[in-house]
Amino acid sequence: MKQEKRPVPAQARRWSEVRDSSRPREESIAAYREQLLDEVRAYSLREVREEAGLTQIQLAERMNVTQPSVSALERGEMDKAGLVTIKAYVEALGGTVQIVARFGDRHVVIG
Repeated sequence: MKQEKRPVPAQARRWSEVRDSSRPREESIAAYREQLLDEVRAYSLREVREEAGLTQIQLAERMNVTQPSVSALERGEMDKAGLVTIKAYVEALGGTVQIVARFGDRHVVIG
């Protein structure tokens, strides 16, 4: 039995075209990678808080912020928190913050 060729609809595309158009873009991969790193860092901060035996509410009181601010930080929303909030979080747990500026191979410790 001979198969007859059907006309290809105008909107049809080859698999290679579909595959190429759905590949993730480098900038979206980098953004996702940064988001995951923020979440890992936030989880580490949460572990320190829990090891200190503090609730989010207790830590928020020490920092003079609201509990949702602490929660946001512990969910990895580092960009929204800002350096002042991160510093307050760390210091409220008895830690210190060290800022390192990187210029290629050169590192400068700021504080």
